[in-house]
Amino acid sequence: MDHPSAILDDLEQFVVKDAPPTVYYIPDFITGIEESHLLQQVYKATKTKWTQLSNRRLQNWGGLPHPKGMLGEKLPDWLQKYCDRISALGAFGGKTANHVLVNEYNPGEGIMPHEDGPLYHPTVTTISLGSHTLLDFYRPISSQEPEDAPQTEESRYLLSLLVQPRSLLILQDDMYQRFLHGIQGTHQDSITDKVANVSAAGSIPGALLTRGTRVSLTVRCVPKVVRANVLLGRK
Repeated sequence: MDHPSAILDDLEQFVVKDAPPTVYYIPDFITGIEESHLLQQVYKATKTKWTQLSNRRLQNWGGLPHPKGMLGEKLPDWLQKYCDRISALGAFGGKTANHVLVNEYNPGEGIMPHEDGPLYHPTVTTISLGSHTLLDFYRPISSQEPEDAPQTEESRYLLSLLVQPRSLLILQDDMYQRFLHGIQGTHQDSITDKVANVSAAGSIPGALLTRGTRVSLTVRCVPKVVRANVLLGRK
């Protein structure tokens, strides 16, 4: 299979070398002014744009991904700008991002370990706003382990990435396709030597970071965009 991207050479300086292939972590990808503007736009959205889940709430922009394909919707200019900027880095192999998921995490909220699945180009990119978080990675449950060997989150834990506000995180290859990622529902994060990008994220082992409200913009490319009548089973 072809590599999922044609990443520009000047991005190589942002590779996280202490993680499996492939992580790019770009601090200060956007400015503080851009961050404030994006947060204003997120919170200007109508109440009906939000979906409330048990552990967070979210907005879906660009369409609803579906196994038959996504019924595409035009992105607003304030999101299209960053889809274009990230796509220009080569993150989606020459394709342009067309889907953004906005997640709001209050302190104490997180998300269970999961994978993003086959509906997307095998790359996920995330701009973080408002607060840091610690993104944890886990090996998948293996059928080759002995039946009496417990496969807990703790035993499958691999490493973490410290994601600071205004940064861009790009995950590809094994870090996207093989390992699960999640966020612990906690109010504070202890920075250990298992944080693979601790220096690039401007922290040190032993630091204790208190979470605020974080808004993430998960920017992806859905390759298959279809007409409404296809999803409805009509010709």
